[in-house]
Amino acid sequence: MSIIENIDHIRKKISVTEKRFKRRKSSVSLLAVSKTRSVETIITAINQGQLHFGENYCQEAVAKIEAINNPKLVWHFIGPIQSNKTRQITNHFDWVHTIDRIKIARLLNEQRPENLDPLNVCVQVNISYENSKSGIMLDDVDGFIEELEQFKRLKVRGLMSLPAPVNNFNKQRVPFSILKQKLQELKISRPEIDTLSIGTSEDMTAAIAEGATIVRIGTALFGPRNVKTHTS
Repeated sequence: MSIIENIDHIRKKISVTEKRFKRRKSSVSLLAVSKTRSVETIITAINQGQLHFGENYCQEAVAKIEAINNPKLVWHFIGPIQSNKTRQITNHFDWVHTIDRIKIARLLNEQRPENLDPLNVCVQVNISYENSKSGIMLDDVDGFIEELEQFKRLKVRGLMSLPAPVNNFNKQRVPFSILKQKLQELKISRPEIDTLSIGTSEDMTAAIAEGATIVRIGTALFGPRNVKTHTS
């Protein structure tokens, strides 16, 4: 299937899944994960009305953002953050999904240009307690967000996670359900927190069932990635 057909298929799947699980219509946003994809490939998606794109590698992403140069696009950084890349991230991205260190948050806050809106950020949660995964533990979320609230150039929007992969639909729902509950708890005192960035090509349905507001889709949209070297 072509990218055009894939985008149409995914949008329809999101809509059907929203209805199936009694989600509000258009409550789930499609984030096209465009890491390692060419400018031409991204433009094909843009021509189908796709405006939100997620990138993992800063240097590669900045080159594409500058080449495309479309102010209507919303760029999300969804990869691990190196401290020497924070200035580029603050200058080129609208969202960061992978905040799990105060040191990085402080740099992003200090370096966010005054002429831009505050940077939307999500706290990355290591919901599966994997040693190899980034993210803070669930029990640390409240205290971490309290620390983030000192940074006025950052706007805390919600939670992001990438649980350990499982094939069973009901098992996929379990960590997402826990994250949904935590988001609901946070919203009681912080109504501006409204984002649950969960779900990939493999577990999108389970994520939507449990309250995802952003699903991060790469392979199902663009096809298999060509393995190649990249710049961070």
